[in-house]
Amino acid sequence: MKEILARYIPERAINMAFDLIVKCNVHLKIVNERVTRHGDYRKMPDGRHQITVNASLNKYRFLITLIHEIAHLVAFEKYGRLIKPHGIEWKRTFQQLMLPFINPEVFPSRLLPVIANHFRNPRASSDTDEKLSLALKQFDPQNDKNYIFEIPLGSTFRLYNGKIFKKGNKKIKRYECIEISTGRIYLFNPNAEVELLN
Repeated sequence: MKEILARYIPERAINMAFDLIVKCNVHLKIVNERVTRHGDYRKMPDGRHQITVNASLNKYRFLITLIHEIAHLVAFEKYGRLIKPHGIEWKRTFQQLMLPFINPEVFPSRLLPVIANHFRNPRASSDTDEKLSLALKQFDPQNDKNYIFEIPLGSTFRLYNGKIFKKGNKKIKRYECIEISTGRIYLFNPNAEVELLN
């Protein structure tokens, strides 16, 4: 398992992550990319704990996702299954589990302040934290995608599922975008990745 982890997370995090996986009796599955999520946790019918993480994530996002999912398992075991999946119990558990990893031996120094800030009040997804999402993107392979906030007002873009939208105005934190084929309005986070068409 350590050899497998070495392909996906920072070297100095391997032993700590491996110990957590063993301690929590996790069956870790590394899967092909799912666009809608980076990872997930579920308790299997036979009682085993299964965590899946996308293989395509960069090593820093992979580590954060892995600990995020382990935090679900630990929080449910400690507080019971009736807690909110991303409620206060999960947040505290995630903070505690992540703390040993937040150091310059694991994360590059330019990422540390952004990560430390995120973990003051972790969100349900690192993607909803614009600053963290942008900071982590620097370590992704180059692609032809843009963030919504980067593209001009009124431009059209395509999503991963082929749907085409026109970018509208920002409403509080998200952008109103019109789906071209239906005329329906959808709200997009500023850091949603899209393919610019014009």
